[in-house]
Amino acid sequence: MTERSTGYRIFTIFNYILLTALAVVCLYPFYYVVVASISNPDALVKHHGLLLAPLKEMTLDGYRMVFSNKLVLSGYANTLFVLFAGLVLNLVFTTVGAYVLSLKDLVLRKPLTILVIVTMYFSGGLVPTYLNIKDLGLIDNIWSLIVPGAITTSNLIIMRSAFLGVPDSLSEAAKIDGASHLDILFRVMLPLVKATLAVMVLYYGVSHWNAWFNASIYLRTPSKYPLQLVLRNILVESQTNEMMQDIGAAQSPQVMMLIKYALIVVSSAPIIMIYPFLQRFFQKGVMIGAVKG
Repeated sequence: MTERSTGYRIFTIFNYILLTALAVVCLYPFYYVVVASISNPDALVKHHGLLLAPLKEMTLDGYRMVFSNKLVLSGYANTLFVLFAGLVLNLVFTTVGAYVLSLKDLVLRKPLTILVIVTMYFSGGLVPTYLNIKDLGLIDNIWSLIVPGAITTSNLIIMRSAFLGVPDSLSEAAKIDGASHLDILFRVMLPLVKATLAVMVLYYGVSHWNAWFNASIYLRTPSKYPLQLVLRNILVESQTNEMMQDIGAAQSPQVMMLIKYALIVVSSAPIIMIYPFLQRFFQKGVMIGAVKG
């Protein structure tokens, strides 16, 4: 018993050390970017190795320059619009579609489910999708970032599985009391699958927040760009020179580096702060959708 307890303690200590080391390795890049974004740019360019504290005096010039740029502000506004409008459409269409496919007395239920699943593996491709968006008149329209992705098939299947996990007796009792399908969906089903619904918010929300590819294809006007496309143009295509001209800052490698670090923090911080509030639902919601049905 003593040997077993000693071995268990050693195993536990080893796990703590290993997991702590992994956490440090994963979190340090985020910490580095935050510290670099408030460090003196001249000292930052010359610095090598680990960065544990702001270099010299702390400065917020990078954030001032970022928020002085009109494209960053319009990008934030566009991303927030896509996020909230997209989430509303995503949740409405996904929950209604999943509820319909979960009805066990639905005519042609299995063929419809198979047709939905097929779309996970086969799509029309980029060119037909672009032509479809063009025919709908959505080129250079911010709704082109919302409407085509109103439903993600994998999320629809997860939500359907969650609905299938709700006992049939509850919906049958509601029908006896005269409840319609909408009443059953919103008053019976959704309150019982709140964990899965929170996972849908997280999945769709992160997808909208990080999306830039579709915007680079469908949008032409820079003022309509979402934040991530603005960020990509600055970080990947090195368009900081135009940005510094707009705000009247001197062009230098030090300032460019400071702007890039500040942009990364500004674009990543909101989703990182929201995640902890939904994380407690994450495992439960995914397991419901993965095991049932």
